Amino acid sequence: MRKAPVIPVLVIDNVAHARPIAEALVAGGLPVLEVTLRTADALDVIREMKQVHGAIVGAGTVLNPHALEDALNAGSEFIVSPGLTDGLAKAAIAAGVPFLPGTATSSDIMRGLDLGLDRFKFFPAEANGGIPALKAIAAPFGAVRFCPTGGITAASASDWLALDAVLCCGGSWIVPKGPPDVAAITAAARAAAALAQ
Repeated sequence: MRKAPVIPVLVIDNVAHARPIAEALVAGGLPVLEVTLRTADALDVIREMKQVHGAIVGAGTVLNPHALEDALNAGSEFIVSPGLTDGLAKAAIAAGVPFLPGTATSSDIMRGLDLGLDRFKFFPAEANGGIPALKAIAAPFGAVRFCPTGGITAASASDWLALDAVLCCGGSWIVPKGPPDVAAITAAARAAAALAQ
């Protein structure tokens, strides 16, 4: 969560696009890549992106222990989930892999704390009330840190990153769907990486 201010959230349905996208993101200063398990080729995309020097590749949209196992077998270095369940959390903790479960309420956070977690995704960030909601939810949990994801844009990311409880944010705006425009992706990554300065 401290490697870069923005983690690109990637939905890639063509394995041939994986390496050029990863190379462009790393070149632009965003080495932490979340490949969502929303496409048939997602696990192969993870394997391809792992070949790019400097890329730290994880799986997102991990919904259960079976998907966790598949993601780990593909080489995922971290796991992101849209929610928090005991089964998935315990499996991720047992595997020793960094795990970022989605939370939207104080009860989600308390359940995560009971499991030994203190880093969470706030998701979907904008639909759940945006910055005012996260400020209010985070207030009782001083040591907890978040990666808000969902509805965040290039224009709003710096406002989210200004919150004390936020270490980074997830962004799908950096890599649009379709064939990759490597120059545009690198430029968007550079702009996002500069948000840390």
